[in-house]
Amino acid sequence: MKAIITSAICSSLLLMTGCTTQADSSNNTPLVTQKTALASGIEKANLDTSVRPQDNFYRYVNGNWLKSHEIPGDKTAIGSFYDLRDKADDDVKAIIEELAAEENLTQGSDEQKVADIFRSYMNTEKRNNLGIKPIQPIFDAINNLNNKSELASFFGKYQAVGVGSPLAFYISVDAKDSSSYATHIWQSGLGLPDKDYYFNETERFIALRAGYVAHIENMYKLAGLENGKEAAKTIMALETKLAKFHWDRVKSRDSEKRYNKFAVNKLNELTNAFDWSAYLAAQGVASQKDIIINQPDFVAGFGEIFAETSLADWKTYLNFHNLSNFASYLSTDIDNENFDFYSKQLSGREEQRPQWKRGVSVVNSNLGEVIGKVYVTRHFTPQAKARMSELVENLRTSYGNSIDDLEWMSADTKKAAHVKLAAFTPKIGYPDKWEDYSGLSIDANDLIGNILRSSRLSHEKEVAKLGGPIQKWEWGMTPQTVNAYYNPTVNEIVFPAAILQAPFFNMKADDAVNYGGIGAVIGHEMGHGFDDQGSKYDAEGNLRNWWTEQDLVEFANRTKALVEQYDEYHVFDDLAVNGKLTLG
Repeated sequence: MKAIITSAICSSLLLMTGCTTQADSSNNTPLVTQKTALASGIEKANLDTSVRPQDNFYRYVNGNWLKSHEIPGDKTAIGSFYDLRDKADDDVKAIIEELAAEENLTQGSDEQKVADIFRSYMNTEKRNNLGIKPIQPIFDAINNLNNKSELASFFGKYQAVGVGSPLAFYISVDAKDSSSYATHIWQSGLGLPDKDYYFNETERFIALRAGYVAHIENMYKLAGLENGKEAAKTIMALETKLAKFHWDRVKSRDSEKRYNKFAVNKLNELTNAFDWSAYLAAQGVASQKDIIINQPDFVAGFGEIFAETSLADWKTYLNFHNLSNFASYLSTDIDNENFDFYSKQLSGREEQRPQWKRGVSVVNSNLGEVIGKVYVTRHFTPQAKARMSELVENLRTSYGNSIDDLEWMSADTKKAAHVKLAAFTPKIGYPDKWEDYSGLSIDANDLIGNILRSSRLSHEKEVAKLGGPIQKWEWGMTPQTVNAYYNPTVNEIVFPAAILQAPFFNMKADDAVNYGGIGAVIGHEMGHGFDDQGSKYDAEGNLRNWWTEQDLVEFANRTKALVEQYDEYHVFDDLAVNGKLTLG
């Protein structure tokens, strides 16, 4: 397989990137030599000196590395970022195995929960014996629906635990009042990644649509559900109707277009075919007065489809999405079929990750901060946090200087930009307050039950935020996540502990190495506060214009040039980069 490289200067390439050493999954011993975590200089063996750097700097830096590496079957890319992710998996596995090896764990303790949710996932024999029995109660709930009011209630109740429906409900900070939480609805309901997959008429997409229909039929067969061929046609037809009303990715990125606050008692103006009261009551927000509809055109279109589609067809649709949502926790044949379509056909991944790695993901998703507390005691020092804080402040100063150097930006906009930059809140390593999992019950013999209880508890915690203060102590990632992010509504930049390792960040390295590695990531995340969408939020995280009219024009002209440049890059002859999706 052709190699794909996360560049030796990899930290400048991706929003959330990372690079590190790789560890042996069996004993957690690093496999790489010292050259992977250089304290100074560069690794000359990776250079291709037959290429002039002024002709192709990327090939010059990485050419020999590209020639000597191949992508393994369980990955779609390789590079330092992926090595660091592998190391994090190994580190988490070691923590889980130590907990699981302890005897007489106290029932209800965090340690018991971690050990037992991992055991429940790894028990393949039990999963195979059970088949679809663990989700049969949801099938029963679907098949017992008597009318469309009950259907609306089902959408609300079961979307909270992941059963796909056309409306994705969530709670987040109100973009125009960053001191409060708001309820939101986002377009949803598709089994393919986005609307383009339903309407693109190139050979590649036609084949993917045929593959999706075959996948639905196969899933029905494996689950012992009847009329799979007809069901697949019905589901594809229904999703295609929904996709017609979906906003595309460019429009859905626009923070201003997405902000559409409706009084709940006015939702019938979008569609009166849907029982909003039943839906919101099932979500646990019956008393909510307002709701933000991200894509109102879609909701109106959904209302038309909801009215014209029979209850029987909606049941068919939900049966598949119930099965699809839980497929990776069911029997091996269903899990493999799900992988074959979503990972192999859609993403090009040739084989499943090892089961233990998938088990680690289950633990991280459901009890991530329990692991995180242990992880940071082993892999992140107070000295590293202090050094990273120093780097962030130095980059903040440098970013401020770059704002001052902008010849096209007015003094008024520069002043507002400095206010926003000064208000950035850095979060480094791990949260000051840890997530409380005391309300979660975990059973080593009940994998699906564990997932359902975890999802339901998470939803209840979200609903409980309404009417309360913003929980600024919360993190959107665990400490063991190899990533970083910027959150515009609280104006924070966040760097989990796992990305703060060599070669991104090395306490023994020269400053040049750290500024070239994690420094690029810090600057990158700061940059999101001023990109095409982040620049629409002020220092307090409110969606409010703080630019002069002329500066907005100047900014738009400069981004337009980038869009036009990237629009010319073709991955394949019939597939080009969308320049508007490269701006943030």
